[in-house]
Amino acid sequence: MDTVIVQLPDETPARRGRMGQKPRLLHMGPGETKDFGRGVPGDVPAIVLTDPGVSRTAGRIEAAGDFWRLSNFSATSTYVVENLEGAGEYVKVAPGRLGAPVPFEFSRVVLPALDGTATFKVFAPQHAYAQHGAGPDYGERTISPFSLDPTSKYFLVLVALCEPRLRSSSGAALPGAGEIVERLRPLESCRDLTRSAVNYHVDYLTSAKLRLRTVQEEDLSAYGPKDGGRVGAKREDLVTLALRFDLVREEHLSLLPRRTAAPCPPAASETAGPPSPAHGYR
Repeated sequence: MDTVIVQLPDETPARRGRMGQKPRLLHMGPGETKDFGRGVPGDVPAIVLTDPGVSRTAGRIEAAGDFWRLSNFSATSTYVVENLEGAGEYVKVAPGRLGAPVPFEFSRVVLPALDGTATFKVFAPQHAYAQHGAGPDYGERTISPFSLDPTSKYFLVLVALCEPRLRSSSGAALPGAGEIVERLRPLESCRDLTRSAVNYHVDYLTSAKLRLRTVQEEDLSAYGPKDGGRVGAKREDLVTLALRFDLVREEHLSLLPRRTAAPCPPAASETAGPPSPAHGYR
């Protein structure tokens, strides 16, 4: 089982400029380690950072249970790990520090470089959360098959996706990426949400969090697949699973921006045409 997924950095400016290019992913299991840096002749690290200001052997990441560790092999540079789902939280890893634990589920590793900074992203999708009524630990820990963080942005996307079925009927149409963007944008944390980001979160939920199918490299595309039919089937399966196992419930709708009901239509005597239907939920 993959516990850490690394989104490898783009190696060339030409690749960075290719719109729609899917990111390259590196999947790691518990106890597995990968080095990062410029590399030395005949020994290329798994995570290549080409900036000449980055050490040849800059550091190492290790998948450890439901989190990961970062080792800084530099003698002079401090590395920063940013929480991509937080409000500016980050941890600093001092020069020479080995095995620093990183608790974030979505992280960006930032190294000082000649060309600004060198970065790569690390995801730890198997984070564990306490269940209601959990007692003392005896023996091996029970691993939750669905480790969802209700404070994360991907969970907001899932709630918005499930909303029509929770409010209406099982046959209600599911919202598209653009509709989810408009639904969540009033939230402060979603002001910069885009369609591609929504597709990214849907892929992340499908492949890494709820594991609806075998994880493939294209599953975490930052731009989303182009096959509309496949996207629709994926979202349908995602909503079906989330509602079947109560991963999203009615109380989670309070996480979404409040809908304001449209004004009541005018009386028949005040208009020549039929009244307009009210939009929004009461």
